[in-house]
Amino acid sequence: MKYVIRASVLAFAGYVAGIWLTVAVRGGSPTDEVAVVIGYILALTGWLAGIGGIEAFGRQWIGKSSEVSTDRGWRRYFEFSVDHKVIGIQYGVTLIGVLLIGGISAMIMRIELAAPGSGFVDLDDFNKIVSMHGILMVAVAVAGIIGAFGNYIIPIQIGAQDMAFPRLNAIGYWLIPPVAVALLLSPLLGAFNAGWTSYAPLSVTNESGQILFNMAIVTFGMSSILGGINVITTVITMRAPGMTWGRLPIFTWAGLATSVLSFAVTQFFAAAVILVTMDRVAGTSFFQPEVGSALLYEHIFWFYSHPAVYIMVLPGFGVILEIVTTFARKPLFAYKAVVASIFTIVGLSVVVWAHHMFTSGMANFLHGPFMILTEAISIPTGVIFLGILGTLWQGRLWFRTPLVIAFGWLFNFTIGGITGIFLADVATDIHLHDTYFVVAHFHYTIVGGSIFALLAASFYWFPKITGRMYNETAGKIFGIWVTVAFNFTFIPLFWAGMNGMNRRIGDYPDAFAGANKFASVSALILGASFLLYIGNLVYSAIWGPKVGPNPWNARTLEWLIPSPPPQHNFTSQPVVIGHPYAYGVKGSVHAHFPDAESPDDPGDGRGSDEEGVLV
Repeated sequence: MKYVIRASVLAFAGYVAGIWLTVAVRGGSPTDEVAVVIGYILALTGWLAGIGGIEAFGRQWIGKSSEVSTDRGWRRYFEFSVDHKVIGIQYGVTLIGVLLIGGISAMIMRIELAAPGSGFVDLDDFNKIVSMHGILMVAVAVAGIIGAFGNYIIPIQIGAQDMAFPRLNAIGYWLIPPVAVALLLSPLLGAFNAGWTSYAPLSVTNESGQILFNMAIVTFGMSSILGGINVITTVITMRAPGMTWGRLPIFTWAGLATSVLSFAVTQFFAAAVILVTMDRVAGTSFFQPEVGSALLYEHIFWFYSHPAVYIMVLPGFGVILEIVTTFARKPLFAYKAVVASIFTIVGLSVVVWAHHMFTSGMANFLHGPFMILTEAISIPTGVIFLGILGTLWQGRLWFRTPLVIAFGWLFNFTIGGITGIFLADVATDIHLHDTYFVVAHFHYTIVGGSIFALLAASFYWFPKITGRMYNETAGKIFGIWVTVAFNFTFIPLFWAGMNGMNRRIGDYPDAFAGANKFASVSALILGASFLLYIGNLVYSAIWGPKVGPNPWNARTLEWLIPSPPPQHNFTSQPVVIGHPYAYGVKGSVHAHFPDAESPDDPGDGRGSDEEGVLV
């Protein structure tokens, strides 16, 4: 905790120094936006120095060796740890906390929308709550799976002892708390009401809380880019002997594809908000009608933010594919085609951005090409769905909690994909744009495709991370509860949108009262399900029954070492000799440890040949 305290003090001192310096040089008040920007930059510098940057980097600058924490107790989660497993848990706990805050803001929105008229909050505050909810939940969807389980699982799956750049990995995480703090403190400067998209020119002229939003986005982008570089380098250079590309686990493939996108496109959102910031504080006119164009902002923003949909969803594909092959006890159907489809999605995702702009006033001759490209991306997505369905077909299904939630994911994301085709078509998009049909589609895609996969992953890898088993009955109840409540919340919104109810507005005509009341009650029930989720995982992490290294009798490398894994993952170098998903192939082994025998007897991974294990 001393490092968190030191970092907080240095961050506060940096912010005060930045404010004082700016006011001293150019005058103005401490809430002047130029002062806030300078203060934030110095605060972020102080935070990173205090949390461990001095020891990890600063000592080398004066000719001394770097120092990093070697604490193995609970304090390591509040320090600058370079252990990828600690960083994964830090990401997971932090972003689940952000998820809950975003969920609370959603409850406030649905309470206001339960009846026509302005009652619970006024319309301006409603827009600010919508904006806060949107960016918090997008942050969780972008970094939840790849930050938590990508960090924890990918190095083990490929037989590595850590990430390629452990100190950069730690910096990537410790950039996240300032993002959350900046967003949550923005109401002190008037908050921001331009939505998570932060469209100009509103984001150029609204209240000063927008500046903290902009700084948070740039910081979050830095974290995402550093994480992408780390995963790419780790997977390319640190695979165990025998871990050929054809033997790479599918979650690692998905993480690699996600990281390529994160590295390639994240800077465009950062560039967009930097230009907005310059319009606000430096007198530029990038998005003013007489000089620049609001359309320019949309092009830059969506050039990141549509690929960002796949930054959110591709890790979810990897999680669900891992789960279905484990609990169906079958080889992953069409493994090579699925991998090819994942990277086809990566390529197509960067050439479809303008389908978000069919009603924006861009040139009409661009509508057809972007419509075709957008609809083309459904082909590789469909191949991945066939991979999931083919794996489940005639499998020996073992309905544990991860598979229950995976079926919920499959249903939800199918609806998200089908409704996306309507929005890819110019004629229907013109009718449905900016309505609650888009809200429902977006939630089925992002919550259904990313957040549900995050929930499934938290149960699937829970025994590996904690060495204990969660309560299975409570887990299944949660899986069914959250799936049913989610659908009851958002299916009525498709109807509301098709009949013309606009999104991002805190009031609506009386004709939509019934659908909104039903959705609001369902949303409160949906929110309540997370009390069971958190309670189950927290209780089980402390008091749950202990389990061995491989409770699922799975084959990938993380299941062949003790639970929780030792500090450097492996006591001897694993050698990969077979496919990770050769379930049912007699005598097949994914990997072995020729230089040592595991004291925990993790087994040879031939789960499908074990009688009486899966019933």
